[in-house]
Amino acid sequence: MKIVLFSFAGFLLAGLVLTGVSFVVPWSQVDWGSFALKPARTVTVVGEARSQKKSEIASFSAGVNAINDSKEKAITEVNDKVGAIIASVKEFGIKSEDVKTQNLNIYQNQETYYEEGRQKQRPGQWSVSNSIEIKLRDVDRASSLADLLGKSGANNVYGPNFSLDDDPAAADALFSEALDNAKTKAGNVAKASGKKLGNILSIIEGVSFSGPVPMYRMEAGGGGGAGLEPGSGTARKSVTVVFELR
Repeated sequence: MKIVLFSFAGFLLAGLVLTGVSFVVPWSQVDWGSFALKPARTVTVVGEARSQKKSEIASFSAGVNAINDSKEKAITEVNDKVGAIIASVKEFGIKSEDVKTQNLNIYQNQETYYEEGRQKQRPGQWSVSNSIEIKLRDVDRASSLADLLGKSGANNVYGPNFSLDDDPAAADALFSEALDNAKTKAGNVAKASGKKLGNILSIIEGVSFSGPVPMYRMEAGGGGGAGLEPGSGTARKSVTVVFELR
């Protein structure tokens, strides 16, 4: 019971002291100063890197189409021709994973006719088309594959479209070069402003780009891919980096 009385008495005494202080101290005359968060000093730069090397992939597109009164016959004709093309490119040395279907279309045409002077429409023949994409990873054989596809029975052939292969190691190397380029640029800015370069605050990786070579078309029955040159492609990488200035 004594402990409770003592605690209450202590609390009451503290309250009286604080109340007395509030009357004695002229709070309105106290200079509290000011408080503000200063924005961090930073510099933002874009680092870039690029590399050029011989094209590594030649892509082709081969399409087949058929028109028939019977949908089943049109589908069978297209499937047989596409199957023969796939078999020939595999025999050429193309792996299964480098051959894929691009577009498959099956639709019925509408015929226009006149009856009693009025224009009408009715279901017509069936049109079926299919196209496949073929990736050749030995670009030095692009001319031979173009010749094979030109004589394969395909109604149209597009290619080759030369490009660079996706290489994670090469992409990482470009990223490091782009980051080094950003550090160099930021260091020059810091030196010019009498500051020192601090920590990296953020990095935004840009889109990688490899310059493609346009795809060419060979009409049905065409051939002769002689004289095809793979050329070279340029891979680019960019990074936007924010550095702290000290």
